Amino acid sequence: MQTIDPTTGKKIKSYPEHSLSKIDGILNRAQKAFQSWRRLSYKERGEMMIKAGLILRNREDEYARLMAQEMGKPFPQGQSEIGKCAFVCDYYAVNAEQFLSPQLVKTEASKSFISYEPLGIVLSVMPWNFPFWQVFRCAVPALMAGNAVVLKHASNVCGCALAIERVFKEAGFPPGLFSNVIVSNIKVKHLIGHPFVQAVSLTGSTGAGKSVASHAGSVLKKVVLELGGSDPYIILEDADLDHAVETCVNSRLINGGQSCISAKRFIVVDRVYKEFEERFTAKMQMQRMGPPLHEGVNLGPMARHDLRDQLHQQVRRSIKQGAKLLLGGAIPLGDGAFYPPTVLSNVCWGMTAYQEELFGPVAALIKVSDENQAIHTANDTVFGLGAAVFTRDIKKGERIATQEIQAGSCFVNEAVKSDPRLPFGGIKQSGYGRELAEPGLREFVNVKTVYIR
Repeated sequence: MQTIDPTTGKKIKSYPEHSLSKIDGILNRAQKAFQSWRRLSYKERGEMMIKAGLILRNREDEYARLMAQEMGKPFPQGQSEIGKCAFVCDYYAVNAEQFLSPQLVKTEASKSFISYEPLGIVLSVMPWNFPFWQVFRCAVPALMAGNAVVLKHASNVCGCALAIERVFKEAGFPPGLFSNVIVSNIKVKHLIGHPFVQAVSLTGSTGAGKSVASHAGSVLKKVVLELGGSDPYIILEDADLDHAVETCVNSRLINGGQSCISAKRFIVVDRVYKEFEERFTAKMQMQRMGPPLHEGVNLGPMARHDLRDQLHQQVRRSIKQGAKLLLGGAIPLGDGAFYPPTVLSNVCWGMTAYQEELFGPVAALIKVSDENQAIHTANDTVFGLGAAVFTRDIKKGERIATQEIQAGSCFVNEAVKSDPRLPFGGIKQSGYGRELAEPGLREFVNVKTVYIR
């Protein structure tokens, strides 16, 4: 397994893949650690989790540099990611006990209540795009609920995976409770089928989700899936265009556009379409692309050359199908996996940019006649992760977000983002189950009924 610097195309380091016997040893240690961990109090678990958050804060720059090197994230964005990981540690350290306290239910029994008990080992299959946040978003609630976690991270961020493992070790978590396995995707089936693994959490593509769900279903194991998205951002005629343009550009380009919940389809009513198009394109053109550790850079390389080339083919197909190229759309000279900010206008149903997820710095602008057509177009996708609506009429925005948009999250006058205090996840081909907040903590527990006569 090799990590490649996407800025230079040069190899960083090679990591030996774990054998099946090594994997089994890791799972055995995790199961042993779980048996003692599950009996600790929330206070004891929380003290270690607070320490994990402190370690993250103290090493924020180190981990941000590591992400920049392994997957091309601009340094300030890496710093923000580590800060968010520390916040989720603090959040569950404080709130887990309250969220999982037994709930008394009045029945004919002398006493009846709902108890929340840990399941065992949770297999965490995570992607490269937010190599720290995706892991902590899954692992922290699972661990605070009393489970053990085994991480199978993306092969191009092995250094990040090992760094995360060290965070939990140095914070005092029992040996083996959080473990990293370095394996190819083909061995995930073995991990899922292992008798000690009780549940699986996957963040990744829709195709990966279907594969993992199929394997888990065959052995009847719980799965939470956070998959792809083609998030629509609706711009109504009464929107504050200054704010909308700024927010939409930032959301499209955050993490190089390599985010499931970044803005991808911009659905604009015709009365403001031309103005939005001009201002949006000008703002996209102002963004600075370059090496992720250079000061002032807000768009680094894409994580891998093959992903960059795949995105470019999607752009070329869309242009061939009738989309108009307003900006970008050409692979720069040089060794890095760079792709410039790209704007496609006149995108219509049937085009690649309309139907498929564009996982990179490419924006698809779609003109609609009115609010009703905007809502229809927003929902006209197999995905259902996030969405946003921009309007000065807050009541209208709330109504559209609440009643009309088919997605796991819908924001009004703001970019979609995950927040430990709010549940996160999707519907349709964007997956099922929830992470974060109280619902995320309860995904990997046994909701047990206790009835006493």
